[in-house]
Amino acid sequence: MNQICFIIIAYLSGSVLFAEVAGTLFGKRQLLQNSADRNPGTVNAFRYCGFRCGVLTLTGDLMKGFLPVYLYLHTASLTGRWALPLVMAAPVIGHIFSVFHRFHGGKGIAATFGVLLGFFPYDTPLLLFAAVFVLLSVVLRVNPTFYRTMIAYLLTLTAMAVVSTAKPVFLGFTLITAAVCLRLHWSKEPREKLEVKLLWMH
Repeated sequence: MNQICFIIIAYLSGSVLFAEVAGTLFGKRQLLQNSADRNPGTVNAFRYCGFRCGVLTLTGDLMKGFLPVYLYLHTASLTGRWALPLVMAAPVIGHIFSVFHRFHGGKGIAATFGVLLGFFPYDTPLLLFAAVFVLLSVVLRVNPTFYRTMIAYLLTLTAMAVVSTAKPVFLGFTLITAAVCLRLHWSKEPREKLEVKLLWMH
């Protein structure tokens, strides 16, 4: 029963869209909703609502992924952690399909970082995810973000398999990747042609 409660709480935690909350607090919610892709996430909070709004959104989106995983790992017994993959996926799924916003939400990137941060001090999954995003944003420069995000999740999942990440963590990230890819597939944002450039190319 405790396991199921954790899953439900993790999903409800993820369903709180902090970009909407911060946008409302700073009186800029309309700007967020009129953004190009209408994505209530961290990037748009910074871009359309300002630095303070962005920081509040980023903090909230990280913590709603971090807290459920961290608390679960530190309260559940070693033999009772069968629900770990679902606890991992629940905040991201909640962010993508928010029960408080008619099952619409963001892409779940910051929430995913928060989930992986919840394994501290076990930081291998977090470092892999961060390294892949840096690679695709700086070294290879994959554009637009629609493709960069999808490729980043799939590459991270592959890297986790290569380094033999713990099975529950790998399964949890698999569920997260599936949810994010589904969200991207259903997205109505314009899909420009995939472009990949090396750092030294203009």
